[in-house]
Amino acid sequence: MATDAVAQLADSLAKTQVTEGELSYKGQGRKFDNAQSVEEMVKEIQEFKGLQALRLEGNTYGVEAAQAIAKALETKSEFKYCYWSDMFTGRLRSEIPPALNSLGAALMTAGARLTVLDLSDNAFGPDGVKGIEKLLKSTACHTLQELRLNNCGMGIGGGKILAAALTECYKQSSAQGTPLGLKVFIAGRNRLENDGATALAQAFQLMGSLEEVHVPQNGINHPGVTALATAMQHNPQLRVLNLNDNTFTKKGAIAMAQALKHLRSIQVINFGDCLVRSEGAIAIAEAVTEGLPILKELNLSFGEITGEAALLVAQSVEGKATLEKLDLNGNCLGEEGCDDLREVMDGLNMGDLLGSLSDDEGEPEEEDDDEEEDDDEEEDDDEEEDDEDEEEDDEDEEADEDDVEEEDDSSVNQVSSPPSVPRSPDAASFLCFPSPDKLLKLGTKRALLFEQQVDVADAGKTAEAFLKISSVYNEEDEQVKSAVLDSIDAILRKAFASPSFQGYNFVSSLLVMLGLLKSEDKVKPVHVVPGHLQALEYVVRQDYFPQDHIAVLEAFMSRHIQALESCSSARNILKSTLEHFRPEN
Repeated sequence: MATDAVAQLADSLAKTQVTEGELSYKGQGRKFDNAQSVEEMVKEIQEFKGLQALRLEGNTYGVEAAQAIAKALETKSEFKYCYWSDMFTGRLRSEIPPALNSLGAALMTAGARLTVLDLSDNAFGPDGVKGIEKLLKSTACHTLQELRLNNCGMGIGGGKILAAALTECYKQSSAQGTPLGLKVFIAGRNRLENDGATALAQAFQLMGSLEEVHVPQNGINHPGVTALATAMQHNPQLRVLNLNDNTFTKKGAIAMAQALKHLRSIQVINFGDCLVRSEGAIAIAEAVTEGLPILKELNLSFGEITGEAALLVAQSVEGKATLEKLDLNGNCLGEEGCDDLREVMDGLNMGDLLGSLSDDEGEPEEEDDDEEEDDDEEEDDDEEEDDEDEEEDDEDEEADEDDVEEEDDSSVNQVSSPPSVPRSPDAASFLCFPSPDKLLKLGTKRALLFEQQVDVADAGKTAEAFLKISSVYNEEDEQVKSAVLDSIDAILRKAFASPSFQGYNFVSSLLVMLGLLKSEDKVKPVHVVPGHLQALEYVVRQDYFPQDHIAVLEAFMSRHIQALESCSSARNILKSTLEHFRPEN
């Protein structure tokens, strides 16, 4: 659960290694209101030669007390480690920025070069971020390696201020020949949401040095997740990625899966409570299969993942010698699905690495109200974009009408043109209402026409075109059969040849449209005919079709589902071909 993830993060924050040259007042539970109350502490700081680390956490400090401590730090040029979490309990929020300003100014005056800045659990909000803004932009933070701001309530505004400060720090340090190389960023429970996460993502992409990123419980949805995914691709040394308890949905999960393909150093992935759903889980499974050679932990718990997708995730970790834990608890496997999952993991000799399944939600019902609400939210976003497009189209149409009026005025005395001759069927017409006759009438250039008509950059549209064309497949009509296969070949060969084509999205879309996989989008499945499966059987035998997708298709074609009952012969042939072409591990 999310609370467990936060507790684990808090524990890791508390287990910071004691550093040489450290002075600690950690966890004394004392209240320091003024300069007099910290006289002894100030004296100890002043007399400590070679001070590198100061632990103030677990006490509470007023403005005057912080200013007195700051004064003592102004001569500590060797200072590196600020362990200043949980040091404003019970203080007014207005007290925190001036206290932080004083401490930061002292470090700048001292000429300190920080390695760690930990201000977690201070709940200072956006104003608190302003209190450290100057420090973050200064030369004192050009050497910063760990920034810990867990549970600070920064909000969107604080996230943007922080992102701008880190960006400025990177630019200034780069200009001096020593670019900021931040390795650890921790900012869980900060209500960053999409805008805050997107702003930080831009800074992360610029730095490219991150090894650990922890941003659980921040109310981030797929736009923010997608921005972070793009940024992570530019941080090749990333080892730990923790986005627990944010909301990926399919769009965010697919974007993050694409990012994982660039991260060969990743060891821990925590996407628990992220609602990755089955389509997202399939995309992540393919990314794991293709790479991540030193993966230690994969958490996809509480993500509304169904049994078949969970099995693909399990199969994806085969051969991962460093794996220590796979967590798929709290999903929608059902009793039989849980048993199947345990069987697969046992068959891989990894049964002891599978986490508990005690909180499984059972097999999903046909309709899921919560899922529909999420869909409506995403559709609202899409509708806003569509409205903008429609406005642009309206403007274009008005301009066209003006042009037509001008043309009409200039052609009054011209001879009227003869009635138009009915056009031959084109590719667009066929895709709207497929028929064998229309396909054949496209002639020998039909493959080229489909290449021009179908947007192969869109995996969903490519899958839809495949199903439309294959729906007229006829094993007994050699002419139609050849026309179907030639057309499909042209589209898919072009699609899979593109480095940007998302093959797993194509397969996922196919499964959704065939009614074999539930989607978060409101997609009405097609009526499955033998031609769909016969054409797919042909495709998987072609050299352009990636073998990594075969296991996914095989898992779903093995299901006993009503939609495929009328195509039992074609399905059996397809299953046999999939088994034959399944990659050997």
